[in-house]
Amino acid sequence: RNGADPETVGARVREARLRQKIGVRELARRVGVSASLISQVELGKASPSVGTLYAIVTQLGLSLDELLLGGDAARPWRAAGSDTVPPVTRPIESSPGAASGAAAGRPEAALRTDPVVRHGAGQSIQLASGVRWERLAPRALQDVDFLRVRYDVGGASSPEDSLVRHAGFEYGHVITGRLGVTIMFESYELGPGDSIAFDSTTPHRLFNAGEVQVEAVWFVIGRDSEPRIARS
Repeated sequence: RNGADPETVGARVREARLRQKIGVRELARRVGVSASLISQVELGKASPSVGTLYAIVTQLGLSLDELLLGGDAARPWRAAGSDTVPPVTRPIESSPGAASGAAAGRPEAALRTDPVVRHGAGQSIQLASGVRWERLAPRALQDVDFLRVRYDVGGASSPEDSLVRHAGFEYGHVITGRLGVTIMFESYELGPGDSIAFDSTTPHRLFNAGEVQVEAVWFVIGRDSEPRIARS
């Protein structure tokens, strides 16, 4: 499995925090967790919950690509101080005299990146409470998290008495198992073939509602647009 181990993830969180001159206690205050938990995550001794991870990366201005791949190389199109993908300035031509992709306005990284992710080869991260995310794109060239998510039996995105919210909009499709989704005061149970879409700024919780592992395909669009994390 091509995964990012807790030590690597923790080191990248710590690097980003130090680069921005944010103390452990200050980051913990912003995220709504203990300073001890932040320290344990940075040392690779603890895996954050889904909610805590979203809160940390949002507060530090990181993308999942940067967390899994490391450095600004994970977002090669980003100009200093900008999270915007350069717009395509002219259509891509197919004639013999067509301009190259770079000249046509496509980011050079898009040309260098293999567009295929083979089964089981995506970068992945194991989160607390039996949740695993695997990237289904070689790298994100826009503000989209495209993931295969797995919830072990008993796994959940946050504790039972806690909901999480963040910027963006989510689309999910269940492949196997029974996935419970709580959105504010309403709860839904999704089986294989079922799909759901909801505003991520609405407090929500995802959990395994059955006796077998849940596997689903998930999109989160616009997560980086603004920090709107509630306590996980």
